[in-house]
Amino acid sequence: MGDLLMALQIVLGLLGFALLYYGADWLVKGSSSLARSLGITPIVIGLTVVAFGTSTPELVVSVVSALKSKSMIAVGNVVGSNICNIALVLGASALFQPITSHPSAVRRDIPIMLGISLYLLILSANSVLGRFEGVTLFAGIILYTLMNYYWVRQDPCKIKDDRICALASEVEEIHFIPSRGKQLIMIGVGIAGVVIGAELVVDAAVVIMTALGVSEKFIGLTIVAFGTSLPELATSVVAAIRKEMDISIGNLVGSNVFNLLSVLGVAAMVRPIVIPGGFFHSGLWIDYLVMLVISALPWIMMRKTLTVTRKGGAILLGCYGTYLAYLVIRG
Repeated sequence: MGDLLMALQIVLGLLGFALLYYGADWLVKGSSSLARSLGITPIVIGLTVVAFGTSTPELVVSVVSALKSKSMIAVGNVVGSNICNIALVLGASALFQPITSHPSAVRRDIPIMLGISLYLLILSANSVLGRFEGVTLFAGIILYTLMNYYWVRQDPCKIKDDRICALASEVEEIHFIPSRGKQLIMIGVGIAGVVIGAELVVDAAVVIMTALGVSEKFIGLTIVAFGTSLPELATSVVAAIRKEMDISIGNLVGSNVFNLLSVLGVAAMVRPIVIPGGFFHSGLWIDYLVMLVISALPWIMMRKTLTVTRKGGAILLGCYGTYLAYLVIRG
């Protein structure tokens, strides 16, 4: 009976991840079509609708986790997703095909991500992310979005920022839905999909965690984080194999910034995130440091050539494998 229950929860968890992926996709398509029909420019849609929409799975999973008093899943999901985006997604893609980025990723985007990661570490040192801390984080994402828009407006004809270009390109590639009714239906179905998907993922994670005797943090940093990053990984690796390098380092960094500011910011505002056992005793500080180090590696690799080489990709993948081994041993 126990094995049957475990199998059922795994199936429900996979169904939850599928709903998260397709729900976010429908939400982005419906919202971007609505925005375009209202005359909003692709750059603005990319910086708002697409950027926020693609972070919806992590956002809703973390909010649901916080509401269910599973705060370590909420935090682990964000930290694990950020580690996964750089070490696994970027590492695997670069292993197939070296990835060159615009100088803005080295000069601006990665330093911003590192600064925010350090700020989150300082906020978490007292083992609580309260509502005020959540407000400061969410205010940061609003400021970050406005800054990106300002940079584009400064010189729209010569802008070469790979993240902003990728977002604008993504908007152009989204099929436009002219019917206002269909737009609203897709938005509604998308929201329902990510909410139901998040519920299934969190509930399945709790059951699996209990059955295996592992911690919330372990589940959040591994299964939940990997699941919410899986669509990005699959898309990037397939593109790399086909040598259609539409992966943007700036976009991955931007996704990490959104995770840190909007996901944890909203989750903390909805319900203060208390770290069980304390920030240091639980060992979460080590995971934060791993996130900081892995986030800094592409910056170190690209300082001279602006390229993450195959060797760099192998190093990133090796770091991810080493980190997973550490989690398994500790768990």
